Amino acid sequence: MNNLMHHRPVRRSFMRLQAGKWWFTNKRRLKWLFGSRKLAKMNKELSLPCVVFTHATPLIRPLRNVDGWLQTNKVTNLLLAAAKLNGIVLMPGETFSYWRAIGKPTRNKGYVDGMVLFYGGYKAGVGGGLCQMSNLVYWMTLHTPLQVIERHRHSYDVFPDAGRTQPFGSGATCAYNYLDLQIYNPTNEPYQLIVGLTEEKLVGEWRAPQPSNYRYEVFEKDHRIELKPWGGYVRSNAIYRRTFAMEDGELLGEEFVAGNEAVMMYAPMLEPV
Repeated sequence: MNNLMHHRPVRRSFMRLQAGKWWFTNKRRLKWLFGSRKLAKMNKELSLPCVVFTHATPLIRPLRNVDGWLQTNKVTNLLLAAAKLNGIVLMPGETFSYWRAIGKPTRNKGYVDGMVLFYGGYKAGVGGGLCQMSNLVYWMTLHTPLQVIERHRHSYDVFPDAGRTQPFGSGATCAYNYLDLQIYNPTNEPYQLIVGLTEEKLVGEWRAPQPSNYRYEVFEKDHRIELKPWGGYVRSNAIYRRTFAMEDGELLGEEFVAGNEAVMMYAPMLEPV
């Protein structure tokens, strides 16, 4: 964590943002068309029996000054995305691409305006809220032998912690299609992604043909909040993972997963709401 933001973040012009989005979106499309990676696909006929890891997150969170309809609409978007992801099988040597599996969220497909984080704030945007799904898939993947080969972090910490149960920076932001979440299967077994919604939660599982031989613990180190010379606060940490043998609980190793740094958009001592 040696390159923290010592300078004030630069806000790019609308034209610069649009040009960059066009460039990176089409660059990704070319990779999909001509890349060498074999991508995971839906397999309705295969149902793997053993749950390797499961997790759930609340659909509605108490967020200060956020209109309730943005979160209600998010649920609609998550339902559509879940229908595209639920049941995908990641075979040995294959790669899961979040956006290749879901496709572009458009109004014609039923997606509605939800909350999209933007330059330290938020706005309404078609398909808004799908970061909750990518966050869920990323967190679950860290508890499996699967390898995350592409993941993007938030540059801004927009809302105070509200009942946080995971370390800061343990999610994966997404934006069609250039900010993708990609997961590679280096094992000799298939893994199946199961996702869906209850009345109150987004739920997910990674499944395999047989029980896992390993258990994983994901945690943070070096969490800090620093006042920068330009007058803002930057929050940072490092995410690590420990691997244990399932049979006897022996610690097999500890590894660095990712580093995070984000400009805080609220007072550091503000109480969660």
